[in-house]
Amino acid sequence: MSSEYLTFAISGQDYGVDILSVREIRGWTKETPLPNAPTSVRGVVNLRGEVVPIFDLRIRLNADAPPPTANHVVIIVEARAGVYGLLVDAVSDIVSLDEAELQAVPDTVADAEHGFLTALAAREERMVSLLDLDRLVEGRTVAALNAPETPLLDAAA
Repeated sequence: MSSEYLTFAISGQDYGVDILSVREIRGWTKETPLPNAPTSVRGVVNLRGEVVPIFDLRIRLNADAPPPTANHVVIIVEARAGVYGLLVDAVSDIVSLDEAELQAVPDTVADAEHGFLTALAAREERMVSLLDLDRLVEGRTVAALNAPETPLLDAAA
């Protein structure tokens, strides 16, 4: 059985996510920063009336993270953790991978910090690291960023 993955580049490395979780691909637009957000959360954008947090995958994946330019891309995804955007350098293509092509992630990188890598796929002269969106961002972080504001009086009750 094969599955399709949207692949993208971050600092010269190839990554992929299940195509079924991708809602749209859009060009970079300025975000609104959030105070006290994790460093990998650039802020939020208004997506047709929906406030969507934007995660900088370059920071999350410990890559160089220069300020985004018009050449950067945001992939809007939906996972159990919610709807959020992933800031990446560029979208590459859609690949179809058979389960037999997927290789386990070596134990050296399968710790808690890198547990979001689900498999590796060797294709011609490139290696694609497949990401688990729900493990990539903490569910509670996305849920907190997507939650409607609660009046301060309710919090005191």
